[in-house]
Amino acid sequence: MPIPLQEALAEQAAAARAKVSQLRNPGRYLLLSSLAGAFIGVAGVLLLTVSGPLGAEHSAWTRLVQGVVFGVALILVVFAGSELCTGNVLPVVQGLSLRRVPVLGAAGVVVLSFLGNLIGSIVFAWLVHCAGVLDMVGVPGKPAPGSTLLTGMLTAKVHESTEALFFRGVLCNFLVCLAVWMVGRTRSEGAKIALIFWCLLAFVGSGFEHVVANMTYFSLGLFAHIPGVTVAAFARDLLFVGLGNLVGGGLLVGVAYGIAARPAKTD
Repeated sequence: MPIPLQEALAEQAAAARAKVSQLRNPGRYLLLSSLAGAFIGVAGVLLLTVSGPLGAEHSAWTRLVQGVVFGVALILVVFAGSELCTGNVLPVVQGLSLRRVPVLGAAGVVVLSFLGNLIGSIVFAWLVHCAGVLDMVGVPGKPAPGSTLLTGMLTAKVHESTEALFFRGVLCNFLVCLAVWMVGRTRSEGAKIALIFWCLLAFVGSGFEHVVANMTYFSLGLFAHIPGVTVAAFARDLLFVGLGNLVGGGLLVGVAYGIAARPAKTD
């Protein structure tokens, strides 16, 4: 049976307090956040290398395969132990709703984890670029499928409207934070993995936007000098997808369950 809503809410608030207390050692917290950025990057590169050949053949299975493999991202974050800014939105908002954490502390968790995620994503992307993984050619005489897929993805993101980026970010982190919320309602490790898998399949398969995944994609694009991929385009994506993720996770899940699970007042 799932853990009762009120108990799960209390545990999220306690998690938020623990995260705020970790800010006393910002170097350690930045390291944990950098690891999370790299873990999301692992899933992003896996997505490119596995689905690149399918994309080159215009396969109808491309998006489904991408969703299936990307689940490793949050599984690594949760089970290895690291700090993901998009996932942190849920506990800090619920900690605020129960008045267990100060506003500045909650903001510090989100901002510092975002910065650490960015550092980790850039470093991981640089390592992948140096390794030449995406430039590997499956069929002689044809373009590298991973690199081709990355170019197509980034070209689409660069030319996407601000409105689309924002709302796709909202929808993405609605599912990511829903996964975090449900993981907190079970003690079963197997159930946690299954819940993460299905939620991330839903967001990737639907084409929603995750700010930390995009950190790796844009970093790879910058290192590869893909036309149209600039620091300004990267910053625009981080801003609007990041704001969408904040609203989707914080409002649609954090606030919603913060209200629904709050203990009823007694006369």
